[in-house]
Amino acid sequence: MTRFLTACLLALCLAAPAAWAQPSAADAAFQAIHEKEWAWRQAEYGRGDAADADPSSATLSDVSAEAQARRLQMWESVLAELDTIDASALSEQNQVSLAVYRPQLEALAANIRLGAYEMPFNSDSSFWSSLGFMTRGQFNSARDYQAYAARLRDVPRYFDQQIVNMRAGLARGFSVPRAVLDGRDVSIAAVADLDDPEQASFWDPYRNMPASIPAAEQEALRAEGRAAIADAVIPGFSTLLSFFRDEYVPQARTTLAAEAMPGGEEFYRAQIREYTTLDLSPQEIHDIGLGEVARIRAEMDEVIATTGFEGDFDAFLHFLRTDPQFYAKTPQELLNHAAWIAKRVDGVIGRFFDPLPRGRFTIIPVPDDIAPFWTAGRGGRGTYWLNTYDLPSRPLYNLPALTVHEADPGHAFQAALALEQEEQPEFRRNSYISAFGEGWGLYVEKLGKEMGIYETPYQDFGRLTYEMWRAARLVIDTGVHHLGWSRDQALAFLRDNTALSEHEVTTEVDRYISWPAQALSYKLGELKIWELRHQAEAELGSDFDLPAFHHAVLSLGSVPLPVLEEQIHAFIAESKAAAQTP
Repeated sequence: MTRFLTACLLALCLAAPAAWAQPSAADAAFQAIHEKEWAWRQAEYGRGDAADADPSSATLSDVSAEAQARRLQMWESVLAELDTIDASALSEQNQVSLAVYRPQLEALAANIRLGAYEMPFNSDSSFWSSLGFMTRGQFNSARDYQAYAARLRDVPRYFDQQIVNMRAGLARGFSVPRAVLDGRDVSIAAVADLDDPEQASFWDPYRNMPASIPAAEQEALRAEGRAAIADAVIPGFSTLLSFFRDEYVPQARTTLAAEAMPGGEEFYRAQIREYTTLDLSPQEIHDIGLGEVARIRAEMDEVIATTGFEGDFDAFLHFLRTDPQFYAKTPQELLNHAAWIAKRVDGVIGRFFDPLPRGRFTIIPVPDDIAPFWTAGRGGRGTYWLNTYDLPSRPLYNLPALTVHEADPGHAFQAALALEQEEQPEFRRNSYISAFGEGWGLYVEKLGKEMGIYETPYQDFGRLTYEMWRAARLVIDTGVHHLGWSRDQALAFLRDNTALSEHEVTTEVDRYISWPAQALSYKLGELKIWELRHQAEAELGSDFDLPAFHHAVLSLGSVPLPVLEEQIHAFIAESKAAAQTP
């Protein structure tokens, strides 16, 4: 390995003069375009309702139809500007950046052109729940609290714009299906029905204010926040709740398929391109899913045999879903198990990755108001959210796979490394492309087996049930949105092929129904990463270096799968050349 790494460093040194060459006119033009657009995009979307919003922002986003039209005009203009650039005249780094940037803009423009903003929520995620991100921002000064209170007072305007958009969607038959709407108003009612502003999660930033703010000023800021919640936030949620119950649910479409909506076939294909970054037809994806389901099922049967369990597959699933040994008794016990798994990962991660990110993450429970309909966990830069709602639906045998996917070396790890690629433009360091990010998360679930994270056959079966879950998504998503499957068909397919709890089966299927194509990104991304790793192993033989391969993947940030493939092919060629250097 030492000879190999030395050769790689030599190759980098030899290539350095080219990297230090003066940028071309094309490079300068491209940089001017993406920097201007990115700054504009942050001003448009980096408002107080964004997870990484500027704490000094005093408004929420403008989501009106007029604002959407303005954005579409901007992106179409930028795409036209990109057409004037000679891509062959760009540096290698900028050629990669252009291949990342253009599909981003195309997807953003397509979503507005197709009116996706008229359906601004699904059974998993919603604009009203996303406002909770405001409470997790930085509050270091009185100015930050004043801006926060101003954003709270802006909630009614923001909700009113969303309601206008949803009414337009309803009018043309473009809505979340009625079949998945039952109970989705709970998170709205949790705020709308409050009598005491201090019981709202929006009050959290006021509970522990910085000591640098004088006590008298703290009380004045709290009074301002209390009034904003009472006079704007609670009434805004109340208006939204009435609209949801009295208009949206009764008028929501009774079909399930995305392709059943007006312009639905074009919409579904656009969603497939956005989430998978591939030009695959729904039928091609469905067939890939069926093949993966059959392969994984055979592996599951092999693991069951190692446990000594006497009974068929269905009996084993029933055993896993009902035996108390597999379930935490308290939310804290579940959190503790996840933390222990994460620390075990820390003990071996250095053997698989170099460099490691400087960024760290914390583990917190999913907020109560969204937990009933949220997935088992979700990770990102700095945070691994673990769902502690309904503990009998959160089996411990799935927890190792969930933790490596959402935390280290999955989403929290990948996002931290992406941000640290300081030589890359801002739009790459801060972007998240689902096929890459979710593909990586699923890839490291299997990598966890090499890392020794699965200690029992049951945990290994949990890993396989998670992989089967993602393979089943390819079948279910295309089955519902293209082939006309019913909700019951989708539920049965997921229930019969995985050890997911009944609660998880229901929430996941409703997620796929209401969020077309997003579920396709996981398995297709993972398959591409493993394909490229196996190719690198085969072509490099004894010179294959796993940490170097992982660095080649992660140092790109988040990129479309065709870009990843091209860059790993280059990595293989460069590694071959470096290995042959005397």
